[in-house]
Amino acid sequence: MSEETAGPSDDPPVVLVDEDDVEVGVAPKLAAHRPPAPLHRAISVFLHDGAGRLLLQRRSDAKYHFAGLWANTACGHPAPGEDVEETARRRLAAELGAVAGPLRGVGTVVYEAADPVSGLAEHEFDHVLFGRLLGGVDPRPDEVAEVCWATPAEVSALVASRPSTVAPWLAIVLPLARRAISSPSGD
Repeated sequence: MSEETAGPSDDPPVVLVDEDDVEVGVAPKLAAHRPPAPLHRAISVFLHDGAGRLLLQRRSDAKYHFAGLWANTACGHPAPGEDVEETARRRLAAELGAVAGPLRGVGTVVYEAADPVSGLAEHEFDHVLFGRLLGGVDPRPDEVAEVCWATPAEVSALVASRPSTVAPWLAIVLPLARRAISSPSGD
C-alpha cells in the first residue's frame, strides 16, 4: 500500500512545521489532513522532457483525497528525518516508476485547500522540485490513472478553463515550474 492510498492501520507520520518550515512535531498523515489541517511539510515535483513539456498525472480514483484530478508529476510528504530530494525520488518511483536526473528546488509555497468529496484538507509548506525525466514511466494504477505531457501554456489553459479537473495546488506551484523550464540553467 502506498503513502497516498494508506489506510488507518498504515498511516505514516508527516512532519508538522511552523511558517518558517521549522519542525514542531509529527502527526499521522490522515490526522494531518482532517480539518483544521495543521501545517505540514510536503513536496511537489515537476519533471520535464527537455523539449519544454511538463509531465502531469491524473491522480488515481483510489487516492484518499483529491482523487481523479490532474496534478504535477508527483507529490508526497517527507518522513521524519528524510530530506525533500529523497522524498521526491521515493514518490517518483512509487507513483510512476520514474527516475529523474538532478533535481533542484525552485521555491516553496504555503497553501490550504479543502476537498469537498473526501472532507479532508491540505495545509502544506510545499517544497517544489524540478528535473528531467530519465527513461520512461510505469504508473501504478493505485496511484496514477493516466499521464500526459503538456507545455506550461497548455497546463495554464487547463487550470483556467477546467479548474474542477485539477488539484488545487497545481495552479499554485505551476508558476515555479514555468520559471524553471524557461531559465537558461533549465536542467
